Amino acid sequence: MDDSKPTVLLLVDDEPFNLEILAEHLIDAGYTIESAEDGEAAWACLMANPQRYEAVLLDRMMPGLNGMEVLRRMQANSQLSTLPVIMQTAVGSAEAIREGMEAGAYYYLTKPFERDILLAIVAAAVAQHRTHDSVRRAAENPLEAMVLLNNAEFSLSTLDQAQRLAGLLCRMIKLPERAAMGLTELMVNAIEHGNLGLGYADKKAMMQTGRWREEVEAMQKLPEFANKRVHVSVQREGDLLRVQVCDEGAGFDWTKYMQFDPTRAFDPNGRGISMARAMSFESLDYQGKGNQVVATIRLA
Repeated sequence: MDDSKPTVLLLVDDEPFNLEILAEHLIDAGYTIESAEDGEAAWACLMANPQRYEAVLLDRMMPGLNGMEVLRRMQANSQLSTLPVIMQTAVGSAEAIREGMEAGAYYYLTKPFERDILLAIVAAAVAQHRTHDSVRRAAENPLEAMVLLNNAEFSLSTLDQAQRLAGLLCRMIKLPERAAMGLTELMVNAIEHGNLGLGYADKKAMMQTGRWREEVEAMQKLPEFANKRVHVSVQREGDLLRVQVCDEGAGFDWTKYMQFDPTRAFDPNGRGISMARAMSFESLDYQGKGNQVVATIRLA
């Protein structure tokens, strides 16, 4: 976790004992926490300062305004729609998880909590939020000439370059937040799973140790990976932006990642493609062996 910036989490649960357990683990790990004991109190906190929190740990079953209703309100609010929600639940059925995923909860925790899993999931959610917030801020800086762009070609290799390019492209888009998230996911996937050949289990292990970024950057310095690039082409087609991302890897079976699998709900990774497809793009099409993908984004 980045110690230069306090990481504030909102914990929402109608059971004080659960709040105490969560708070103990998260404060020990260096997080700053605020608590709400019902959905109405949680919503009041979120509306009072929408930019304060980096993730919300939200109990699904609460009297009055329950977790699903809070989540739906967040998704309908432009300032809160990309804030990561970690749904806490005692119900681990595939149907319940799928309902939450479709409503926007891409992280799940089951009760009782396991400390290591809790910290890995929270770290993944916070990392997602910080990455997308960085891209969003870059996209907010005015660069008027970008609206004149019709065609462009880019080549990149690092995670920082992927984030900067996503921010640049989002300057063409009227509502950049969700597009920024999706574009970043596609380019980062091309780096880690494409050019570096990292598998699902490899990334999961890196995320659980909290050293994903450091290990990816170390791998990129190895001779066998140092010259590999990700190629991005951009074309305007009327009120749509067509972005093609190609890597130099061997490809992968992308079909099983287009829809989120509830069996992966409790892992810190494995949701990027399905999130991007559901939230960021008009369409998302993988081609050939999976090392080429085309995303279509509405500009206005």
